[in-house]
Amino acid sequence: MRVQVVHAHPLKDSFGHALFRATVEGLLSAGHQVVETDLYAMGFEPALRPEERATYYAPPYDAGRVQDLVGALRAAEGLVFVFPTWWFGMPAMLKGYFDRVWGPGIAFEHDQAGGRIVPLLTHVRVFGAVTTYGSPWWLTKLVGDPGRKQVMRALKPMCGRGTRSFWLALHDMDRATPEKRRAFLDRVRRTAAGLA
Repeated sequence: MRVQVVHAHPLKDSFGHALFRATVEGLLSAGHQVVETDLYAMGFEPALRPEERATYYAPPYDAGRVQDLVGALRAAEGLVFVFPTWWFGMPAMLKGYFDRVWGPGIAFEHDQAGGRIVPLLTHVRVFGAVTTYGSPWWLTKLVGDPGRKQVMRALKPMCGRGTRSFWLALHDMDRATPEKRRAFLDRVRRTAAGLA
């Protein structure tokens, strides 16, 4: 399976980057073809450009500046997003990726008459996220886990009904022991290796 792994963390020596590497290693060990997309390393510009927004509801959407990323998305059979959860949401870098790359005619179509969104990423068979939270699980649950809802309820549906999904999260990251971090890295590797 061709799997695109999209990573958003600015520090190469971070635990977040170690999770990215573990995800890629697990996928490669199982024989998957991996497309590594490290948004910070590639200098991705997350701000939606005026010409992109101006064509959002007036097709065709102007994706010319992100065409390589659009091509990778259209070719992917699996998508895994590796990112830290900051302020109960994804980093601005990853949000900008969705704003600019998952545009109309790419990830979805507007049904102007019915007011619905029609998914276009129906070729994606697996959709997953690997994340960390600075807060403990109970606090995340108390506030309703808005980042997870955004990813799993708003973005995953662009892949269609039959897409399998997973959400792997390490809570209370700032106080996690080395053993807890190692165990989570192993879990991420195993999960990635088990994707079919």
